[in-house]
Amino acid sequence: MLARMSQHRHVNLHLVSDSTGETLASMARATLARFEDPHAVQHRWFLVRSRFQLEQVLEGIQAEPGPVLATIADHSIRHSLEEFCTKLGVTFLSVLDQTLELLQREIGAAAKEKRAAQHVLDADYFRRIDAMHYVLAHDDGQGTAGINEADVCLVGVSRSSKTPTCFYLANRGIKAANVPIVPGAPLPTELDSPPCPVIGLTIDVGALIEIRRHRLKLIGPGGVRQDVTDYIDEDAVKAEILAARRLCTSRGWPVIDVTRRSIEETAATVLQLKEAWHVRQLKAAASAPPRSSPMDPAAEVLSGRS
Repeated sequence: MLARMSQHRHVNLHLVSDSTGETLASMARATLARFEDPHAVQHRWFLVRSRFQLEQVLEGIQAEPGPVLATIADHSIRHSLEEFCTKLGVTFLSVLDQTLELLQREIGAAAKEKRAAQHVLDADYFRRIDAMHYVLAHDDGQGTAGINEADVCLVGVSRSSKTPTCFYLANRGIKAANVPIVPGAPLPTELDSPPCPVIGLTIDVGALIEIRRHRLKLIGPGGVRQDVTDYIDEDAVKAEILAARRLCTSRGWPVIDVTRRSIEETAATVLQLKEAWHVRQLKAAASAPPRSSPMDPAAEVLSGRS
């Protein structure tokens, strides 16, 4: 059996979806990454919403048989696909079924059908586009007045991965503002009482210097705001990072060290800290004493007290 397991087999993996297929593509990418040198050819069949489109999918599966992963909300189309796979002898898996069944049991309500699900997908798509436009307009301290519209604000010294993290978050529909901490330059007044979580990004001195040296080679010293010597001088960079961390600490902003993190890992931590911030805000609002309304002169009369 071990001998068979050690031999890599060629696999045709069919991904069938009635929408854009992002869920399936992400799942396939995440699972295939667990295998060393997987011999898998992905066949993507997306936006399958009619019988005619399904027939094309079935022909493709028959021509190159292989396991089928599907996210099809329409019961009739999904049943036909599953029945065809059974007759052909290939594995069929509707990847969301078990999760939907679990949630239906826990929530006590049936999941909505295709049209509502498609509406959610469209809304999510436009939310991501809107977030991408926001990041472009508010990158590197631009349009600071727009911080009031942000879902999260990232601060940090130059070249500490703020921009790529913001773009990754935008792809998740998160409006992320990006504000650099520059020695001698004040932060935007919008951050004195921020309407969203503010999170600092920091990085190891040596790693930052290497990144900045590479940046200087690409754009030349004229494109850097600070003195070039300070920009890559070890003592100056060390002092810059320390000052940025002290600033974040003084304002109660959490800090993420991005030195050994991928952009995906940094973004995931940002989302966790963002959620924790909102939980704290809700708890604070719940525990705050109710606002006293102005005394109504007629209140006592109307209540029968005089």
